Amino acid sequence: MTTTWTAARVVRDRNAGLYLAGVVISGFGTSALWLASGVWVKDLTGSDGLAALCALAMWAPTLAGPLLGTLADRFRRRPLLIAASLLMAVLLLTLCAVDSPRGLWLLYAVLFVYGAAGVVHDAAESALVATAVDRSLLGDFNGLRMTADEGMKLLAPLAGAGLYAAYGGAAVAVLDSVTFLLATVVYVFLRVREDRPARPTGSRREQTAEGARRLWAHPVLRPLVLAGGATMLCAGLSGALVYAVVDALGHSPAYAGVLYAVQGAGSVAVGLLSGPALRRLGERRFAAYGIAVLAVAVALRAVPDDPLAWTCSAAIGAGLPAVLIATLTAVQRETPAPLLGRVTATANTLVFTPNVLGLAAGAALVELLDHRLLLATVGCVLTATAAALLGHRPLAVSP
Repeated sequence: MTTTWTAARVVRDRNAGLYLAGVVISGFGTSALWLASGVWVKDLTGSDGLAALCALAMWAPTLAGPLLGTLADRFRRRPLLIAASLLMAVLLLTLCAVDSPRGLWLLYAVLFVYGAAGVVHDAAESALVATAVDRSLLGDFNGLRMTADEGMKLLAPLAGAGLYAAYGGAAVAVLDSVTFLLATVVYVFLRVREDRPARPTGSRREQTAEGARRLWAHPVLRPLVLAGGATMLCAGLSGALVYAVVDALGHSPAYAGVLYAVQGAGSVAVGLLSGPALRRLGERRFAAYGIAVLAVAVALRAVPDDPLAWTCSAAIGAGLPAVLIATLTAVQRETPAPLLGRVTATANTLVFTPNVLGLAAGAALVELLDHRLLLATVGCVLTATAAALLGHRPLAVSP
């Protein structure tokens, strides 16, 4: 009842409701393009490696998060969101010219800019949400945003694949362009009063490093970000083992899609519960309990049993988002507005980059070691991460 009431409060809040609408719209287009771009390249070239480069092109700009985040602190956030959305709406239309392997450079270039714009967009949106949404509702908002994101990941890839099969990659690009235009309309209707940011002081390098210094010096944010990075590293390792798990269950590789769908359902559920849980437990304990659930679920995946595999997938979907929601909410609450863009982008880089490293390491290790040993090891590392976070007692932060 309380969960329903707080979720309704978020949706009834004009700005929060509009933001969530923007998340749903843009998330649909992004998820559709993410799948279709790899299929598009595979059809044009027949190369698995070139198809995999699409995901790399979209992820690579995350490494420059601290630098790109400075843009979200140098300009007013609402106009920046509008400009970034319009830029991508235009650039995506250029992909209509890609009809042969010779045009792949354009696809990769657009995907790279897409990733960079996404880093700036996330930093600016997080900073604007922190000022436009009631602070007591930030946990609920971030949980509902996670629910919206996961919901789109369940639906959009299927829609994107169907559209691609019927009309080709250019049609998916046009669809994504339209979603950016619709998101722009949403941002136009936001009612946010923003002061012009103060002129930055110091060199560009000093401005970029300021977000990292703020995270490292903060007794609440530092352990959360470190735990988030360790968790995402382990999640990448575990994710790379999913086909070995499916093989042990005696199913075809396509069965992995079923497990991912169940995992997504778990993420949707925890997103709805995160607001009340954060208020009761606080960010640190909420994140630690989520990591502990993830640890048990990952380790039990070593047991080849279908009902248990479904249960573990749902538990992974519920446990993994906890540290992400807790970290973002803490960053929004604990960071001064002039630094929020840089701190958010830096935190995202530190948390999400290890996931890519974990995927690469898992892909290599699964060829060398028994996947059950790897799953048990990852479970132990996650357990240690949760224990360390629970044992951390931050001191009070000075104003």
